[in-house]
Amino acid sequence: MKNASEFLSFSAEVAAARAAGTPIVALESTIISHGMPYPQNVQTAREVEAIIREGGAVPATIAVLGGKIRIGLSDEELELLGQSPEALKVSRRDLPYVLASGKIGATTVAATMICAALADIRVFVTGGIGGVHRGAETSFDISADLQELAQTSVAVVCAGAKSILDIGLTLEYLETHGVPVLSIGQDNFAAFYTPDSGFKADFRIDSAAEQAAFLQTKWALGLAGGVVISNPVPAEAAMPREEIERITAQALQEAASQGINGKAVTPFLLARIKALTEGRSLATNIALVKNNARAGASLAVALNRRC
Repeated sequence: MKNASEFLSFSAEVAAARAAGTPIVALESTIISHGMPYPQNVQTAREVEAIIREGGAVPATIAVLGGKIRIGLSDEELELLGQSPEALKVSRRDLPYVLASGKIGATTVAATMICAALADIRVFVTGGIGGVHRGAETSFDISADLQELAQTSVAVVCAGAKSILDIGLTLEYLETHGVPVLSIGQDNFAAFYTPDSGFKADFRIDSAAEQAAFLQTKWALGLAGGVVISNPVPAEAAMPREEIERITAQALQEAASQGINGKAVTPFLLARIKALTEGRSLATNIALVKNNARAGASLAVALNRRC
């Protein structure tokens, strides 16, 4: 019977970092395969990795390839994910199938958290977390990201929750499951394309050192589960809140009329919002991911110092 470690395959860079005790930051791969168009997706992935290296940590982009969980990807593997129409969007339920079948899999927030925890990586950078979808009171459409945050001990640095979601209900769900929501630089939780969702985060903790102390204390107490660290998109790259709300409402209506549901909803909405904003939303998406990479690298370095 195989154990989980047998499915892990580390890149040379990540393996060297593990041996040397260098801080490592996990990165998801759905942002490459499903979140952005080619070639911006691959270019952004490489730039985000470079930002993390500049911050004193080692990037570990995670994907499923050839029946293995790859912790750290080569340039060729990034290109494959960026261009392959066969890359499956992999969450918790999909991991066994994609590994057993040998298919190409791009990991979501939930799956990346699982894989990062298996690889003993405690800091993960993404764009925005999934959450409770609008209309979930009838559709029951709630991202697996939230349940993963309730049980997997990885800190997720993000620009809040995607603004296509019901952010109020998303925060209520996280509170119910005891997931702390921290915010950097402001009291309120971020909303992906815009800095301010209008909802308060649980705690404002600006410095990486204090964030690391919070994480270490939480996990030392035996309080398993993740932490959301909301890092607002820089003001100069943000979109007006009223505009993104109007465009999101239109994209949601189009998705409903076309019968799009489940894991196909988010990629559809992101693509439609990009089209309706004539590409400006993509520029915002890229800016916020890079900003998160800087915060994530600082946190990983600070947490490494405390261990």
